[in-house]
Amino acid sequence: MSAWPSTPSEQLIHLFRGFWVSQAIYVATDLGIADLLANGPRTVAELASAAGAHAPSLYRVLRLLASEGVFTEAEDGRFELTPMAATLRRDAGPVRLQVLFLGQGATWRAAGSLAHTVRTGETAFNHVHGVDFFEYFREHPDERVLFDQLMVGNTAPAGRAVAAGYDFSKIGMVVDVGGGRGALTVGLLAAYPHLRGIVFDQPAVVAGAKEAVAAAGLSGRCEVVAGDFFAAVPGGGDAYVLKYILHDWDDERSVAILRTCRRAVPAGGRLLVVEQFIPQGNAPSFAKTQDVNMLINAGGRERTEAEYRALYAAAGFNLIRSIPVLGELHVIEGIPV
Repeated sequence: MSAWPSTPSEQLIHLFRGFWVSQAIYVATDLGIADLLANGPRTVAELASAAGAHAPSLYRVLRLLASEGVFTEAEDGRFELTPMAATLRRDAGPVRLQVLFLGQGATWRAAGSLAHTVRTGETAFNHVHGVDFFEYFREHPDERVLFDQLMVGNTAPAGRAVAAGYDFSKIGMVVDVGGGRGALTVGLLAAYPHLRGIVFDQPAVVAGAKEAVAAAGLSGRCEVVAGDFFAAVPGGGDAYVLKYILHDWDDERSVAILRTCRRAVPAGGRLLVVEQFIPQGNAPSFAKTQDVNMLINAGGRERTEAEYRALYAAAGFNLIRSIPVLGELHVIEGIPV
């Protein structure tokens, strides 16, 4: 017998039913199954007892996941980790946080209204929840905690890649626009001991940045400033960095953010946008998946290099080069016109 899925119709159904696999991954992650298997294979009865789950139901979920390469079921019925499952451990990085954040709650519910967005252009998240993405999480601080943890977790490897891929040796002051809890700036300052920084974000966010900067022992080299990047950003920077900011916004508001930065960037200064490029062609792409995520939740978009070049021009910058640093992630360098 041939392995399923083998025919075009079976392959399509396999893709379409993927939301069941998504929820199975979420449930296993929420129950901490990967951590329970860290020291070796265990039976479903052992896992269910440790996780507080119904053993027969848990078995059916893990059996499905094993068929997809997440966990393995041995002949004796015990389950064990696979390389994919190991990424769901608490100590393995941001994958676990991404699964927990996207697998339940506000963003999961919004995904069911993608059709509304395609028909109307209205962001699905706004349609479902009555407020935009950022306002929702301001109103639900308990849920925001997980989102903030995810952003910090995603920023750490990206920050290391940016520090390694772009030469900051001739830059004295970097302004991290929309810098959140400061993970990118902390990483850059750790990699470049001469560098000074400013983390700039909304008043509700900067308290976490101050804690992170202080914990890293960088308070003497890094200032944390609150404000609104649609109104003004701090002066005095040699390079203005925006990581995972513009993809949250449509073209009009992205240009507005860049024009605010343009007023602050001095002659000889640099604009460094850190975002993914959507590649040409039909090959699978994380950026294409992320683009639909932005369509559903934030009303923003991932972009091609040509689309970023157009944004830069509209805001008064020349895009002079793009440096690949991690997968489809690039440092997109611009200078004032």
